[in-house]
Amino acid sequence: MDRELIEEKIESLRWGVGRIEDKRARSVDALQADWDTQDILSVNLTRAVQLCVDTSAHLIAETDHPSPDTMAEGCDRLCDMYVLPVGLAQRLKGAVGFRNVAIHAYREIDWAIVHTITHDRLDDFQLFARHVWDHLDDAS
Repeated sequence: MDRELIEEKIESLRWGVGRIEDKRARSVDALQADWDTQDILSVNLTRAVQLCVDTSAHLIAETDHPSPDTMAEGCDRLCDMYVLPVGLAQRLKGAVGFRNVAIHAYREIDWAIVHTITHDRLDDFQLFARHVWDHLDDAS
């Protein structure tokens, strides 16, 4: 396992979540009125999700578990590997859904959902990182 690569991804995830925390809007109305904040948040949220997906792929590749067919299935594989608890994996699968909307249909983003994610769900990324760290420590 390329621990250094995974550590770099987790550090990038930490940085992106910090950026989201610094730039999140106080209200849905404020977010809907501020295109710059929309851009900063959507880019950093999609990066955070992608970093989780990429990290998952690296962890899965080192096992006998089948490669996921979709990004969301990577969360299921990490559950099967006892890296992530079920509830966190389910929430991260929802984040993958957000990423897909943000990448493919930017104008259709529900900014109320983004506001909720940035205020109530950022801990999911931090929990993901903590579980990955624990897994790495157990593997060494």
